Amino acid sequence: MKSILITVLLSVLLIAAVVLAVIKIVKDKKSGKCSCGGQCGGCPMSGTCHEKDFFGKE
Repeated sequence: MKSILITVLLSVLLIAAVVLAVIKIVKDKKSGKCSCGGQCGGCPMSGTCHEKDFFGKE
């Protein structure tokens, strides 16, 4: 019985951590924040992540 309780508790904590992380990512995305580390040199999405506008500014 004790092992089942520990498993359930750890599962709930893990699910809560994942839900909180997803909520933060969605909240940051809606506010316009970038989720990358900012080092675009090795990123395959560097051309689309920080697209330049009409005047050449990011």
